[in-house]
Amino acid sequence: MKRTSHIWSASSEHLRLMMARLCRVLRQRGGLLLRERDSVFRLAGLAVRFHSTQTAPHIPGMEYQDAVCTLNTLQTNASALEQVRRGRSHPQVQLQAMTGFLERAGLTVEQLDHLNIIHVTGTKGKGSTCAFTEQILRTYGFRTGFYSSPHLVQVRERIRIDGRPISKELFTKYFWQVYGRLDETKAAHGGTMPAYFRFLTILAFHVFLQEKVDLAVIEVGIGGAYDCTNIIRRPWVCGISSLGIDHTQILGDTIEKIAWQKGGIFKPGVPAFTVPQPEDAMAVLRDRAREIKCPLWVCPDLDQYQTESGPLELGLAGQHQRSNASLALQLSHTWLQRRCGPDQIGLLPDPENSSGSQAASFKPGSAMVKGLADTEWAGRTQTLRRGALTYFLDGAHTRRSMQACVQWFREAAAQRARNASGAVVRVLLFNATGERDSAAMLKLLLPCRFDLAVFCPNITEAAASCNADQQNFNVSVENMLTRCLDNEQSWRLHQDQRDEAPAPLIDGLPLLADRKTDTQVFPCILSALQWIAQGRDPVLTDPAQTVPPVRPSVSAKAAPLRDAAEVHILVTGSLHLVGGALKHLDPESAK
Repeated sequence: MKRTSHIWSASSEHLRLMMARLCRVLRQRGGLLLRERDSVFRLAGLAVRFHSTQTAPHIPGMEYQDAVCTLNTLQTNASALEQVRRGRSHPQVQLQAMTGFLERAGLTVEQLDHLNIIHVTGTKGKGSTCAFTEQILRTYGFRTGFYSSPHLVQVRERIRIDGRPISKELFTKYFWQVYGRLDETKAAHGGTMPAYFRFLTILAFHVFLQEKVDLAVIEVGIGGAYDCTNIIRRPWVCGISSLGIDHTQILGDTIEKIAWQKGGIFKPGVPAFTVPQPEDAMAVLRDRAREIKCPLWVCPDLDQYQTESGPLELGLAGQHQRSNASLALQLSHTWLQRRCGPDQIGLLPDPENSSGSQAASFKPGSAMVKGLADTEWAGRTQTLRRGALTYFLDGAHTRRSMQACVQWFREAAAQRARNASGAVVRVLLFNATGERDSAAMLKLLLPCRFDLAVFCPNITEAAASCNADQQNFNVSVENMLTRCLDNEQSWRLHQDQRDEAPAPLIDGLPLLADRKTDTQVFPCILSALQWIAQGRDPVLTDPAQTVPPVRPSVSAKAAPLRDAAEVHILVTGSLHLVGGALKHLDPESAK
């Protein structure tokens, strides 16, 4: 394609200065109204003319944080979001709008066919399934793209090439290419711009096409049928991880309604795989598969795959990862059949006769075995050790995922505590967001027998210089803090209603005496972590990371933390909470 000129209505220096002004305001105020943003853009001369789908200039002087601040203006503020939820448009119209945004960005749905996509949805485990699948195919030597959500520390984590988040330089370059094309066409489309997740989805497609990946593993955002990733027409294979109740205001309040939404990613003639599901959900998936004429298979148990080296080892901890690994094996095996064995295409199952049939196990190749063992997925059953402190981080945010988290934590904490030289203190750091049933999740955590329960909002730190990657305008600060107080009250009520204490977590080990859990609420993640660590984690004693001193009564509650031989901290309830914790606990992740 011939490259045409790019016409700028302002000098590069003027543009740089005005955009820098915008980003300073964003950092100071935590966000702008759309009309304020647009007025600054007009002053900056951002009415750029991009006429090519191949090239667009990187705006001189614009840094990564500037791009992220501008991206954040596409978030819906809390009050506007509530209005949208009350009067939600027909979802099919929203999906059609996504196609329009894609075309305005200079892309077409036909181009997406060349990405050789693996499309994965589910309620829990879809991210881990994608991580296993991407690692397996990368181990075979393919150049992989991987789009996931949400991010933990930096937004560029959502778009990965060969397993690594794209660099700040690449993110910045491609961000302005896509944003510029959308911004210069908005006047002809009623001033509309894609919302945050839609924009990132378009950006991911653009990055993968520009970087010429061999395949793209695409994780659905919410649901499936009307998720903006579902503009994909011809994936190579689809997968559905474990289903449960979540996002009920969008997907429905029964497992059948949710299964119908998830089955919306099925495509005619495209093989699909699911982990074993509750029968009501499985029946819906079978019907959807027959309706769409999609061959659907149920994954076997991981033990059924035969290897010469014994049981398959997984890089991700927890029994619940076994079904995710089996699904990843089926997805990668099917993708490899199409890529490396064109003669095998005729052996794909007949959609009329295969809906819900058991998928055959096979002998995984050495690359598959190595891929499963090497998989890493931060914030999911992750452990960080710092001397006497051990952090257990898991972004579980549904009842089923919390059950899996509790099982993992109890086993992992027990193993760690066996070598303790004295008393072990267990601390819960919890938050939950949105419509999720916090009380139900907290009740599931009671058997862990925490000595302290700490609650805080998903605000990384109280300082105004908070990293733009973790700014969230979809929820007001007042609502976040109120939710924390409600969570603390729920925890206390659960303790009061417990008739008798469950069996100790670790029999015969030097645990603190059984007593009611003390609770504490903090205004941000950093203040909560520093109080829990009590100066025993050198990473959290950085002079630059300061929080206001606590009252004497709060300090007195921390005496067990100072005296214990070991402190085990479970951080859970929200991936955003886990991401905020990792920003402080693993400073390298924020660079």
